[in-house]
Amino acid sequence: RWDRKQLMIICAAGRAIAILTVPIARWMDALTIWQIYLVAFVEGSLFVFFNIAEVAALPRVVPTLLLPQAAAQNEAAFGAANIVGPSIGTLLYQTLGKSAPFLADAISYAASIVSLLFIKTDFRAKKSVAAPALRAEIAEGLRWLWRKPLIRYMAFLTGGLNLVNAAVPLIVIILAKEMGARDIEIGLIFSIGGLGGVVGSLVGGRIHKRFSFGQVVITVIWLEALLFPFYALVPQFYLLGVIFALLYTLSPIYNVVQFSYRLSLIPDGLQGRVNSTFRLIAFGFMPLGAAIAGFLLEWIGAVPTIVVFTAWYLMFAILTTLNDHVRTAAPLAGGIAR
Repeated sequence: RWDRKQLMIICAAGRAIAILTVPIARWMDALTIWQIYLVAFVEGSLFVFFNIAEVAALPRVVPTLLLPQAAAQNEAAFGAANIVGPSIGTLLYQTLGKSAPFLADAISYAASIVSLLFIKTDFRAKKSVAAPALRAEIAEGLRWLWRKPLIRYMAFLTGGLNLVNAAVPLIVIILAKEMGARDIEIGLIFSIGGLGGVVGSLVGGRIHKRFSFGQVVITVIWLEALLFPFYALVPQFYLLGVIFALLYTLSPIYNVVQFSYRLSLIPDGLQGRVNSTFRLIAFGFMPLGAAIAGFLLEWIGAVPTIVVFTAWYLMFAILTTLNDHVRTAAPLAGGIAR
């Protein structure tokens, strides 16, 4: 069985190889839409496994008391990447050619592999006297999660939100194109959105100390549900970036709070198994969200698609508000549930 570092390296290498097949196929004049679908599927699937291993390894790299701050810093890094990534991608696309962004992406995965090789900390959990079989470990994680109504609901809630998050880039690109935005301006829209992610990550670590779990989760979801339809109402494409930024400010707040709370409830010996199961459910909705968005955008258009996803948001906002386990969850004190 691979340890977590090996799995992360293999996933990064696989993502790099998958991305590289796109410019290679272009140079051979053999690129098809089905190859792009396959590359997207492989890249997204390996991202899920990489992310699961990363989260399970985090307690081995960061002391338990610093996990909330580490989660907030990870969110800040994601936000920063979302600021510079779209702009760099469109710049490379326009100045160096259509294959340049894919080559740069593959190089970034190679850099990830090198950085992992320089980490000397052992990512593996302490071995027990008799290590259970893989199937037994998975079953144990699933049983623990399923017996905890709050954690179980949060897994499916996070998956439901990620379904919409996976659809947002396609929706924004289509709307911006309809408003006359050029490629470089679309990149700028996503960069503006990334600023919101950085802001949210900076305040998320403080909010989890000042408000209860239920207050934060319910408020964030209602704000997202009410902000999302503004994508269809703004008259100018730069305002898409403003809506994106406002929504992206809320996502890190939600992620830091639910992640810290989850870690405080899961027994140390089950952190890897339960977190892996949680993330598998949460991220498993993303490919479905992207596929649904593509289908709806093609058949009914951007504005009706936004209406559909707004209804999805409102459904989860109502369900979360009515959920007793969320409303009555113990307050957070210094990031640890009392």
